Amino acid sequence: MKVTFPHMGQAYLAIKGMLDDLGIEVVIPPPITERTLEIGTKLSPEMACLPLKINIGNYIESVEKGADTIIIAGSCGPCRFGYYGVVQKEILKDLGYDVDMIIFDPPDSDYRAFIERIRKLAGKNSWVNIAQAFKRASIIVKEADEMLDIALRKRAREVNKGDTDSRLYRFEREVWGKYGSQEILETIRKYKGILSQVEEKPRVSPLKIGLVGEIYTLVEPYVNLHIEKKLGYLGVEVYRSITLHEWVKVHLSLDVKHRMRHKRILRKAAPYLNLCVGGHAWQTIANSIYYSECGLDGVIQIMPFGCMPEIVAESILPKVYQDYGTPIMTLVVDEMTGEAGYFTRLEAFVDLLEQKRRSKADEYKESLFRG
Repeated sequence: MKVTFPHMGQAYLAIKGMLDDLGIEVVIPPPITERTLEIGTKLSPEMACLPLKINIGNYIESVEKGADTIIIAGSCGPCRFGYYGVVQKEILKDLGYDVDMIIFDPPDSDYRAFIERIRKLAGKNSWVNIAQAFKRASIIVKEADEMLDIALRKRAREVNKGDTDSRLYRFEREVWGKYGSQEILETIRKYKGILSQVEEKPRVSPLKIGLVGEIYTLVEPYVNLHIEKKLGYLGVEVYRSITLHEWVKVHLSLDVKHRMRHKRILRKAAPYLNLCVGGHAWQTIANSIYYSECGLDGVIQIMPFGCMPEIVAESILPKVYQDYGTPIMTLVVDEMTGEAGYFTRLEAFVDLLEQKRRSKADEYKESLFRG
């Protein structure tokens, strides 16, 4: 068995570490490129979500490297993600690819089937080994997200533009060849220290922007056209509403305190949207309100073209802006998105936020003068 999976940000670090620990041969998909997107766009239904198309490209490139088994998360509810596994399996079958696909639907929908699929993947490994491998993988997710948080802070303040990303690039090249969760964790921790040493400009107060939207477009840099990097180069500190670690803690961990915090934030959306309509639309509204209350300068919603849940959220966000006054911009991405126009919109939004901040500062000074 040679197992592969779709790319989604740095999820490959945890998945590879876990499968290595279980003695399962892993085929990591090549980094997403234009070729990946071209393959997926050509072979997928025209109106399919962008994530599905890139997944197909990941699978084809992995099968070309010898993969014969694909693992993918499942879902339920209105979002089309719940059909991904079935649709992708049929596409690959029609193309003549003899691969097995193991779909991990949420355990609360069919607990027995979930257990059977774990056993099918893990083979003769004991349940103790499986639990330990999963625990180590969750630690990788946590520390990898902490590393990215350091990068988000440093990129907005670095003295020499590009220092942060040059170190992240070295990390990607180094970690790619590591085997097992221990080696991967050691590399992550090493680069957390290296990134912490990036020199910062003194007394800098960067703009702060929160990113909300569909999880795949938030987590996968290729899909969101490296928005975190682009905003960082514009001097913006980025806050991510959804991370892999956040998702794991909410859905797979026993951290009751964190789940309660998550529910408290979701309740903020009640006046606008008080139920799950699929995907992360509910979280998009709730986190936009949360970021507004926290005093962030702006919010950006990122969504794949045609994403029904995020379209619902997009229609509500103008009301959130009207009530809270924090500027919100929506960016829609698909295979036709042009990077130049995308960056121009980001620049214009950042200029708007800078003007708004200067206006507030002038008003404050004027009030002091009058007082």
